[in-house]
Amino acid sequence: MKNLLIIVFGLLLSVAPAHAQQAPDFTLRNLENKEVTLSDLKGKVVLVNFWATWCGPCQVEMPHLQRLQDEHGKDGFVVLAISVDEARTASRVKPHIKSKGFKFEVLLDTSTEVVSQYNPQKTLPYSVLLDRSGSIKWRHSGYSPGDEVELGKQVRKLLTQP
Repeated sequence: MKNLLIIVFGLLLSVAPAHAQQAPDFTLRNLENKEVTLSDLKGKVVLVNFWATWCGPCQVEMPHLQRLQDEHGKDGFVVLAISVDEARTASRVKPHIKSKGFKFEVLLDTSTEVVSQYNPQKTLPYSVLLDRSGSIKWRHSGYSPGDEVELGKQVRKLLTQP
């Protein structure tokens, strides 16, 4: 009987929902050289998206991120697009963002410290969706057409939660 209880208890632990991982906090500079700190956005649903100017799939994904920001920004959704361009290519980020008309917050991680915390393999694009308390609720690596549909569903789901 004791062994049966141990097995049942072990099974319950294996199917119990895992506690959401709190997103590592960070402070980076935006394109206007102002500091932006992730924890200051608590209370909002935040998409942290890592990208680079030289990343083709990133360029295809970014208009979808802008559409999500446009559709849901008034509901408490924020896109933080973090460029991992190194110092020698970082000068391309601001003109690129301006030329495309993107309005979401763009941050610079030229030392790749933040991307290393979230995505040690540094695959791009890489997205992490946080709930209003700053817990990681969804992760996605790469971009294929249609990925934006699932991202949109995840964003809408989190926006309906308190």
